[in-house]
Amino acid sequence: MTLRLNFLFCLFTLLIQANPGVSHPSATWLTTKGYGPDSPKYWILFKAKDQSVRPALSETAITRRKAQNFPLDETDQPVSAAYLSQLKQEGVQPLNKSRWLNAVSARLTTEQFAQVAALPFVAGIQAIDPAIIITSIGNPDGSRSISPHMAPVMTQIQASDFAQAGLTGRFVNIGVIDAGFFGADSANALKHVFAREGVKRVRDYVNDKKTHGDLFHTLETMSDFHGTEVLAAIAGSDPIENTQYGLATDATFYLARTDQGNREYRGEEDNWVAAMEWMDSLGVRLINTSLGYAKGMSNPKENYEPRQMDGHTSLISRAAQIAADKKGILIVVSAGNEGDDRSWRIISTPADAQGVLAIGATNARLWNRIGYSSIGPESLPYMKPNVSCFSLYGTSLSAPVITGFAACIMQANPKLTNKEVMDIIEKSSHLYPYGNNYVGYGVPQASRAISLLRNQPLPATARSVKASGKSFTLPVSTEESVVSVFHKKDAMHILQQEAMKVSNGKLALRRATGEKQTTVDLKTEVIEVIWE
Repeated sequence: MTLRLNFLFCLFTLLIQANPGVSHPSATWLTTKGYGPDSPKYWILFKAKDQSVRPALSETAITRRKAQNFPLDETDQPVSAAYLSQLKQEGVQPLNKSRWLNAVSARLTTEQFAQVAALPFVAGIQAIDPAIIITSIGNPDGSRSISPHMAPVMTQIQASDFAQAGLTGRFVNIGVIDAGFFGADSANALKHVFAREGVKRVRDYVNDKKTHGDLFHTLETMSDFHGTEVLAAIAGSDPIENTQYGLATDATFYLARTDQGNREYRGEEDNWVAAMEWMDSLGVRLINTSLGYAKGMSNPKENYEPRQMDGHTSLISRAAQIAADKKGILIVVSAGNEGDDRSWRIISTPADAQGVLAIGATNARLWNRIGYSSIGPESLPYMKPNVSCFSLYGTSLSAPVITGFAACIMQANPKLTNKEVMDIIEKSSHLYPYGNNYVGYGVPQASRAISLLRNQPLPATARSVKASGKSFTLPVSTEESVVSVFHKKDAMHILQQEAMKVSNGKLALRRATGEKQTTVDLKTEVIEVIWE
């Protein structure tokens, strides 16, 4: 299967030079090897900035920002001078500094890599050289930690509202079908799950000789970290960092490895279906699968074509629809990371199945589609993706967030059917009912879901207005200086999305050629402009 993941997501990565298919049995650390005087180049990412330092901008730049109502933030502040000094004490000479990334580039030997990774102010290291393979690593003490960049999405979906209502996914069984779960039992963010024996059963459909412990302690390919990150995005909580990464912290889990990682071929679809049926046999009603098929197969003849993303051509889409219609399973699927791929762009399978909940990814600030997130095919008569949420590192990590969201709903009312849970998730989303094929109905909001569970009326946050001609001035009530606007050719399909400036409480809309409707996203309100 093609992983729904940009492997640059690991801020605690270790970069190694290896050949595809090489096994690394029982690996806890992975190390680089064989570098000469011209050591590989890396980004060294820092955890924080010195908030007392002025932004690294000229007065001209600051004036322009203020004129455009773009506030200054920590990305404008320079990299900490103290961090640079400590790196130099380690013999590391920074090459370039990035205030946006809060990072510096440098060439590191194997020994320097380990020394720098252990520094308390270093969040992680990423390769710049394209030949380097990126993967997760353990901490120097042998434990593992999950990237802190998952935390912002918890605020976006209002995780605290579920927590206050006592909804943590307790008594809900969740299946996770993925590529591997290496190190999951020692990850700081997942220790609470394993301490209460929250992982009940595991199955390896790639290597059926593996035991329960082998799945967590044997590394065959770099993909074997993927399921660990996904599991953390569903249930992760790190008491040391006081950070919550997922909503379903008290759920029970059934794990299946179906992806081989070192090659892509359609034979893995059988693994996926077998895992689905296994989980169905155990009574699992909620399954996350951050995997999918599109192109990129080792044998190009096995690639799908975009026209085949129709909800019924692929075997796994048919299986997923059966699971939804006949088995009562809610399948949460990542929409895909092909949005920037001009030869594809759309979702892949099984996200195309009507009965699954396909999850896209949004930007952090505007909540519109982040570039890589796959788009729903215009040929489909139904909405895809269904909803979205923030993920900087792929829809692999947005889907499990919504899986945790679903688990909280299912805990609150175990009698709800899979389709009723899906309906609540869609109706709780911030753009509902004005969805589109970029982000679906938008970002689910816990406060709205709780109101729907209690049969309480939702606040009136959606309205429509009519407009004529080529332009329209829309009064808006928002504290945001810039808002997201979706220009649509019809009720569902996007012509383009745009970030627009709010000026004196008004938004100056210009109608594009072929535009029939325009969705204005104010986060707390959505306005649908219907052009006549």
